[in-house]
Amino acid sequence: MPASPSITFHDGRSIPQLGYGVWQVENEVAADVVVQALEAGYRHVDTARGYNNEAGVGTALKTAGLTRDDVFVTSKVPNQDQGRDKTLASFDGTMADLGLEQLDLYLIHWPAPSKGLAVETWKTLIELQEQGRIRSIGVSNFRIEDLEKLEAETGVLPVLNQIELHPYFNQPELREFHASKNIVTESWSPLGQGGGELEDPVIQKIAEAHGVDIAQVVIAWNLALGNVVIPKSVTPKRIVSNLASLEVELTDDEVAQITALHKGAEGRRGGNPDDMVAHQGA
Repeated sequence: MPASPSITFHDGRSIPQLGYGVWQVENEVAADVVVQALEAGYRHVDTARGYNNEAGVGTALKTAGLTRDDVFVTSKVPNQDQGRDKTLASFDGTMADLGLEQLDLYLIHWPAPSKGLAVETWKTLIELQEQGRIRSIGVSNFRIEDLEKLEAETGVLPVLNQIELHPYFNQPELREFHASKNIVTESWSPLGQGGGELEDPVIQKIAEAHGVDIAQVVIAWNLALGNVVIPKSVTPKRIVSNLASLEVELTDDEVAQITALHKGAEGRRGGNPDDMVAHQGA
């Protein structure tokens, strides 16, 4: 299985472009499937405090027996832990459960605009990075106005924004803004959460032309756009086949055909950052 290419952040560090996500994976299951993913060849694992499976991921990291620098690990501070003191305590819990001394990437999970604590939380992430406890800092589900506020208030931009992104909801305006600021785009729910992408005739035709399955085409499309992508599966065969998406090379025209499937807000499957407060989401 080929190794994932890496994408370089504006802070000089890099992230494997194809990773393994564990949203909605139970803690005990995560302890097993993350080992399977690492054995298959994944070197990037994405979890979150709000997923309640960091301890399982930590067990898997220890069981897999890889060196610390072999695996890139991301986690996220949940909405209920925003604000300096709660963020520091939440981060300590994350690190204890993961069994790590330094985290590769730490994200604010949602902007939660009604709470008004995103900037304070961001300053706390900057503090943790300056202490050497986090290598890179970013955000998840942030809108353009949220990113602009972080920059205006702190002068520090996230290296990455992890957002809902799939063929029917591929967020062209936000991706364009990311590119203008050298922020990496990362896709959660890249296969669309049962929204019809895996039955779409355009994608089916492309999959048939390459002799691969539809999920591999959608992942390969994400990779072609330059996104970091973190598909989730607890099925051993699917874990391996998702990684094999690295071998699928789409033409520029095929990438354009899939991108043209965008449905705007109608295509959204997860929570809307405009009003998400308690929900942790992906």
